[in-house]
Amino acid sequence: MASDGPPQEGDGPSPAKRRRLEKIFEHATKRMATATPSASDFDYCADLLGQCVSGDPGNDKYVKAYVENLQKKYNNNKKGGPLAHFKERGARSALKKALDQEQWNDVFPHGLKVLTVNPWDVPTLTGMALAAKKCGYWECEMFYLHCALVANPDDPETNRLCAIAAGERGLFDQAIACWHRVEKALPTDEEAKRSISVLTLQRARSRGDFGGEEAARKPAGKGEAAAFQAISPERKLLQRIQKEPKSLPLYLELCQLYFNEERYKDAEELMARAYEASGEDPDIRDRWEDAQFRRLRQRIAQTEDAAAKKKLELSLFEKELKFYQHQVDRYPGNLAFRYELGYRYMLTKRHAEAIQELQKSQNDPRRRGVSLVALGRCFERIKQYKLAMNHYESAIQEIPDRDATNKKQALYLAGRLAMALKDLDAAEKHFSTLAGLDFTYRDVSAVLDKIAKLRENPESGSEGNGSAHP
Repeated sequence: MASDGPPQEGDGPSPAKRRRLEKIFEHATKRMATATPSASDFDYCADLLGQCVSGDPGNDKYVKAYVENLQKKYNNNKKGGPLAHFKERGARSALKKALDQEQWNDVFPHGLKVLTVNPWDVPTLTGMALAAKKCGYWECEMFYLHCALVANPDDPETNRLCAIAAGERGLFDQAIACWHRVEKALPTDEEAKRSISVLTLQRARSRGDFGGEEAARKPAGKGEAAAFQAISPERKLLQRIQKEPKSLPLYLELCQLYFNEERYKDAEELMARAYEASGEDPDIRDRWEDAQFRRLRQRIAQTEDAAAKKKLELSLFEKELKFYQHQVDRYPGNLAFRYELGYRYMLTKRHAEAIQELQKSQNDPRRRGVSLVALGRCFERIKQYKLAMNHYESAIQEIPDRDATNKKQALYLAGRLAMALKDLDAAEKHFSTLAGLDFTYRDVSAVLDKIAKLRENPESGSEGNGSAHP
């Protein structure tokens, strides 16, 4: 395994693409800096910045510039263009479909189209925030939610989403303020009351001004009393565990309470005690490892230093690999575990072990398509190109159209391999199908242009077609 971080899927921009996007971004920002930009300037910049966001949707610098340019275009009127709600209806429908089917990467291009007519469109902004969260684009999630809140500051559901996101990042004052707006709009909302109490306590802990058990015995105001009442289940469970240290259901109940409050460090320490108390029960071990994974993901999300973040990501990857090895040993018939293990073997270039697990996981109808893609990648890496192509083409047939992300990846890998093998007919077929689904996917348009030139002048194909191993 590489020491500089966990292996990655490779869907992020390549270094060359990043440089190209940066050049586009620089050109757009210079154009935006025009003293008196015209409507055509705004549209031109929106087109350029849209390319940047499409190419790297997790880059918050691109996202902020894209939205702010459109807001300036509409003079910050918070409603967009005339009759904006009736425009880009196709993009709105496609956005809703992508959200319903949890095709997170497909949310962004449709959302960008809607924002061109109204950069304050709340459903679009909150939908893009959800997709950003699912993809791990934390800063982008917060920015989209901020824009939605500016557009409709009193909307309880928007405030609820903002409160949850702020609470996840330890921004207690912001989260509490948003929950208070929810409470004001919906006086009977129990989640708002409960969350305000919990966040008040978490804020107190973070500031070191929480007096623990001694403070609980002191007379408290109404707000303090509600806060102490909110954590009484924790205290009760801790007291019961102290009396019944072998009662595993008590540990599990308290662990779930910690999970609900995203107190993963406390959950991890609790389940370590439970594992020891259980005599090393394997089910308790699974719960303990779950707490470890959650804590690591939380730390990764909260870490800004790139080197530290990469180190944490590597640690998470290694722990997940060991976890799935253990799960396959325990549940050899569980094909979902075999897929997860095989996929991680593939990422660490343990191709023989990956093929063994993935050939078994392909018998699971729900994972057959993605298993075939992973098998194709393994065979390609060990230079079994015919087997690789067969698996890619089988995956294209197996993956349903609604799973657009994996379908596009299978088509791209098949087309790329065909190009490397100088099979222009197969390459054109796969890249043309991919272009019909998403013309902006990676470098598909450039490859189709290249195929057309090669057909016109076959002599030029002697260079640049790539080796037999892309």
